[in-house]
Amino acid sequence: MHALLQGLKVVELASDRAAYAGKLMGDLGAQVIVIEPPGGHVSRTYGPFVDDKPDPDRCLWWWHYNTSKRGVVLDLKSREGREDFKRLVKDADIVLEGEDPGVLDALGIDHTQIRAENPGLIWVSVTPYGRMVADLHGPATDLTLLAGGGVAWSCGYDDHSLPPIRPSGGHAHHTASAFAILGALTAVVHRDFTGVGQHVDVSMLAATNVTTEISSIDWLWKRSTVQRRTGRHASEQLTMDIQIRTADGGYCTNPMGLTAAAHYQAALDWLRELGLEEEMPEAFMLQLGVERGGVPMKVLNTDDIEGIEIYRAGREALYLIASKLTMQEFFVGAQTRGIACGPVYSPDEALNDEHYKFRDYPTQVEHPELGRSYTYPGLPFTGEMIPGAIQRAPLLGEHTAEVLAALKEDA
Repeated sequence: MHALLQGLKVVELASDRAAYAGKLMGDLGAQVIVIEPPGGHVSRTYGPFVDDKPDPDRCLWWWHYNTSKRGVVLDLKSREGREDFKRLVKDADIVLEGEDPGVLDALGIDHTQIRAENPGLIWVSVTPYGRMVADLHGPATDLTLLAGGGVAWSCGYDDHSLPPIRPSGGHAHHTASAFAILGALTAVVHRDFTGVGQHVDVSMLAATNVTTEISSIDWLWKRSTVQRRTGRHASEQLTMDIQIRTADGGYCTNPMGLTAAAHYQAALDWLRELGLEEEMPEAFMLQLGVERGGVPMKVLNTDDIEGIEIYRAGREALYLIASKLTMQEFFVGAQTRGIACGPVYSPDEALNDEHYKFRDYPTQVEHPELGRSYTYPGLPFTGEMIPGAIQRAPLLGEHTAEVLAALKEDA
């Protein structure tokens, strides 16, 4: 099978900011060579570690963010290391880095120096504020970027006496990496037509700001501020709950309620199957929803009183059904009947769900050096040109000798 990015050579300078971009490109078939300094990149010291044994080759952060890469140690502060780097990128398609502005320029290996010798090279920089904003290069973290970009403001609960809640798990880094990949692959298409590479300048702050759904748009257009909503989109006006509690204390999300005629019929039939029709005096309104050909959510913004009441009856039917079933029973039952529904899972529950298993999302990755395999989250997408397996992250300096020997042969 020809992998989606097979044939692309990516040289990555190890960093927190761009690691996820390199991981996805490697997992999608690109040849990704990640360069670390002597002793390893600092991210190898992030806990937790396998079996709670601190070791650069047992770091779970490194394992996750560096799958399907080859590892090379180079001392870029030395002349020899810089020369090896230049030879390594001479035939590369993409350089991916997250260094602070000025660092690589001081070493003589920034894009302005390197691309002069390789005009087809695509250079991707991921920095907190972008390379073009010279006066905004103070310290930045995932938290400060999400706060400054506006994402944190939109996340939290209806109870605004509680503070905003930032998405966890390196969300700003992931968002910036997604833009880095989009920019890099767009530049590849441009290069294939023109022969000219580009510098792709990714601002992590800008990336988070443009992914705030309507928050930024509403402010720029209407000068209005959205408010946090429990488990649903932030909005200027209060919106209805979409979290449905089940008999076992779990929750399922039903964002649209009942909309099509088939949904109203399915809910009515479900009530009858469970013997619950008599517990809901408004059940007759579900039949009206069928006869009207469905009642979409947008009816709530109209003067159609009957339509509004039918829609609300559909919501009440789902709440009643959920109160009698477990989260899994309600989720499967709703999906089987064509009613949009998603369970609110813990990580362990997600990895054990049959839908995820069918998509090979929990996948086993072999670690021969430890004599066992481990469960990893797989790729977030599938397809004919998507590789079916990912490889473990490189050990410290694992491929240095092999890669440098190949450079000498090519020279």
